[in-house]
Amino acid sequence: MSIILGVDPGSRITGYGVIQCIGRHQTYLGSGCIRTASDDLPYRLKQIFDGVSEIIRQYQPDEFAIERVFMAKNADSALKLGQARGAAIVAATNADLPVAEYSATQIKSAVVGTGKAQKSQVQHMVQQILKLPAAPQADAADALGVAICHFHTSQSLIALGGRANARTYGRYR
Repeated sequence: MSIILGVDPGSRITGYGVIQCIGRHQTYLGSGCIRTASDDLPYRLKQIFDGVSEIIRQYQPDEFAIERVFMAKNADSALKLGQARGAAIVAATNADLPVAEYSATQIKSAVVGTGKAQKSQVQHMVQQILKLPAAPQADAADALGVAICHFHTSQSLIALGGRANARTYGRYR
C-alpha cells in the first residue's frame, strides 16, 4: 500500500491530489487547490510551501509526484512556474519524500491515452478512473492525473523487474 501526492504547480493556483494504491487499485483520498492571495511572489511561494507541507502532514504520503515545467511562450511565466515547483519540491524533500517528475504529455498519455488530450478529457478520465461522483476542478484533476501517472509508471517499472525508486527519484534524493 502506498499513498501518492500529485501536484500541478502554479504561481497563483497549485492543484493537489492524493490517492491510495493497494495492488493495482487506486482510491481517491482528497484533492483541491492552494490559491495564493498576494501579488508578492516570495509570499506566494511561501504559501505554496506551507500549503504543500500541510497536505503532507494531513495525508502522510509515501511518494510525491509533480508536473515538469513546460516551455511557455512567456519566459517570466515559465520562471514563476519553476519557482512554484521548487517551493512544492522543497516541502516534499523536507518531509523526506521521494520526488518524481512527469511531463504534461506523459501525464495525459497515462490518464487519457493520448499526450494531446484537452483538460476536460483529463477531468473526465480522472473522474472515471477514481470513480468520483463529479469531475474535479481542473487544477485538482491535473494533480490527480500526476498521481495516477506516477502509479502507472511505478507499476510498469515493477512489472519489468526494475525498481521504481532507482529509476524515478534519484535526482532529488
